[in-house]
Amino acid sequence: MESSIEQLLTIMRTLRDPERGCPWDLEQRYETIVPHTLEEAYEVADAIEQGDLEGLKGELGDLLFQVVFYAQLAAEEGRFQFEDVVTAINQKLIRRHPHVFADQTVADAEEQTQRWEQLKQLERRAESGSSSVLDGVLGALPALTRATKIQRRAAHVGFDWPEIEGVIEKLEEEIGELREELDRTSQEPARIEEEFGDLLFSMVNLGRHLKLDSEGALRRATQKFELRFRQMEQQLQGEGRSLEALDLDEME
Repeated sequence: MESSIEQLLTIMRTLRDPERGCPWDLEQRYETIVPHTLEEAYEVADAIEQGDLEGLKGELGDLLFQVVFYAQLAAEEGRFQFEDVVTAINQKLIRRHPHVFADQTVADAEEQTQRWEQLKQLERRAESGSSSVLDGVLGALPALTRATKIQRRAAHVGFDWPEIEGVIEKLEEEIGELREELDRTSQEPARIEEEFGDLLFSMVNLGRHLKLDSEGALRRATQKFELRFRQMEQQLQGEGRSLEALDLDEME
């Protein structure tokens, strides 16, 4: 009797069978699956944020199917098999945890994080020959996530404020510079955008020092706004009124 994962791989091969497979699945390529992969990853994150652990089981299955789909495409091209994907991650995890699978030791989670980054940098150098600590941070990441990763990389080599007060002062400085651009008689949109970007980058840095996930914090703040806005709409509907009839003070 085949295992659950073997059954999943069999289902995937059947879906891609040229004669009896699914027309939609047969049309797919690496690049066409990417949007679905991103959507499934966000649905995993949403299930966790909502505390829906039963739903999380299904969302993780959907995400796993994405991995199986990519592996099937690669197998059809003779590049690699699903088993090669599993072997690669097994080897990487063992290699990056010498304090667990070898004779090295670490004092705490913070030291382990530093060791992890050092090992990743050595691997990047071996693969690309480049020595920049910023190598490997993908440009396609969400902007807040990428900013956090760039800042963490720089911090690992000492380019960072030792205390959070320096971060807050920098944030206040960036607010002042944005105000200056907005107060100019002749405003330049490109300069306003640059200062706004600097302000966002500083906010991400503050979040990093506070050990917060900027992407998640903004997502939850947006959800809170959405919830309150919908409640306002429902209250007005119950009163037979519309948002358009209210001024800003009434909305507040």
